[in-house]
Amino acid sequence: MSWDSYLDTLKTVDTNTGTVPVEEAAICGMGSGSESVWASTPGLRGIKPEEIKRLAGRRDDFGQSGPFIAGIKCRMIRDNMDDDKMYSLDLKTAKDAEGNTYNVCVGKSKQALIIAKGTKDATGGQLAAKVFTVVKYLREANY
Repeated sequence: MSWDSYLDTLKTVDTNTGTVPVEEAAICGMGSGSESVWASTPGLRGIKPEEIKRLAGRRDDFGQSGPFIAGIKCRMIRDNMDDDKMYSLDLKTAKDAEGNTYNVCVGKSKQALIIAKGTKDATGGQLAAKVFTVVKYLREANY
């Protein structure tokens, strides 16, 4: 299966705004002991197995000490990972060298995490909609 086409789907134009809200994307396998990046854009290639384990596992301490994604510190905004209408976790990155923060959405299918990091102006809702489209499809395909 080619996972790159799913990254392409995430990076399509938002029909409501006419912009592409997803700057970086990744699909990661979350099977116990085989956590890995299946496909990613350059900015998310550095996602580590420990980061995948943390995102796929217990998230009860994310309010105090949010996760890292490809070495980027994030804080939790909203946890809807167990909500069958969303299956997502909304995060915000720490400020970068220029003082910018970015929205990040992590979706969970049955076997994978779908991660989208937004452009500077992208909203969390735009990212969640993109991620949910892929998550829903993968869940229906038992992925």
